[in-house]
Amino acid sequence: MKIYNFAAGPSTLFEEVKQEAQRDLLNYKGSGMSVMEMSHRGKWYEDIHNEAIALLRELMQIGDDYYVLLLQGGASTQFDAVPLNLLKKGKADYIVTGNFANKAFKVAQKYGDIACIATSKETNYSYIPDVEKVPYRDNIDYVHITTNNTVFGSQYNKLPNVETLVADMSSNILGKWYDINKFGLVYAGAQKNIGPAGLTVVIVRKDLVGNAMPYCPVMLDYKSHASSNSLFNTPPCFAIYMAMLNLRQVKKRGGIKAMEETNIYKSNLLYDIIDNSEIYHNNIEKSCRSIMNVSFITRSPEMDAKFVKVAQDAGLVTLKGHKSAGGIRASIYNGMEIEGVKALAEFMKKFELENK
Repeated sequence: MKIYNFAAGPSTLFEEVKQEAQRDLLNYKGSGMSVMEMSHRGKWYEDIHNEAIALLRELMQIGDDYYVLLLQGGASTQFDAVPLNLLKKGKADYIVTGNFANKAFKVAQKYGDIACIATSKETNYSYIPDVEKVPYRDNIDYVHITTNNTVFGSQYNKLPNVETLVADMSSNILGKWYDINKFGLVYAGAQKNIGPAGLTVVIVRKDLVGNAMPYCPVMLDYKSHASSNSLFNTPPCFAIYMAMLNLRQVKKRGGIKAMEETNIYKSNLLYDIIDNSEIYHNNIEKSCRSIMNVSFITRSPEMDAKFVKVAQDAGLVTLKGHKSAGGIRASIYNGMEIEGVKALAEFMKKFELENK
């Protein structure tokens, strides 16, 4: 039985990526070594490292005025690193549209005058606030957003027009096109669209580097990593290698805009069923529904649980919603092929017929 994994992260990877990694696992390109045991200072790994950065620059159209950093610690570490590096005036505005956006806001409050200037918390994060009507404060260092709400399933389609926009892009980087020039800093955990867990990508405008607070730990200071090509310490070599293979695959498939078109198609397969159903319901405003994480509920928590159990028995796994949202969540990142989403769509139709 074919298994389709709809996990929110770590998530499914392209089959071609896993197959290539398997072929080279014990002997990478005739080196006699696995990437897992190579020196991060050696030529074999250096080529992998630099190709991963070059592919990110090419796919996201990142100019020379930005550093591309390959770090550890997950996106959650950046909740501290961002204010520690960017707070010069001591003020920042956060828009809170989900669990991770709220976590980032709470962490940043340790470091300065941090305000939540807009939120959709009152409706359980069912929408993205209108960025053109948000009351941004004067004399702030940056505005922070989370471009995709992994837990509840919403996304930004319009961006705040501010001087320094910071974004946690963990769950839709490479899957939805954004103009990198609109941002001062972007960070993303790899384990949804870039590769396996262990790597965190930070893309930061060069003028924002070098102003860290005096008590900023050296490992959280972007200057430490920017000045050493992300080799200040041993990087997550194998995770970067896997990311490189994945980036090659995104390029082969036409780049980010092509991936976005595919992701819109995949998500619409599910939203169309939900919108025409008597038992399924999606709580997110249609104008800002995520193309990465499709969340929905049935008539009751008991039916939700039954859906997840029967789906698992059919090879459609990891569909249980996050504990704070409940219900069902299908994460359909780049690595989830169309056939997997079609299999889920057919199952949803069958389940409804049997449970009306």
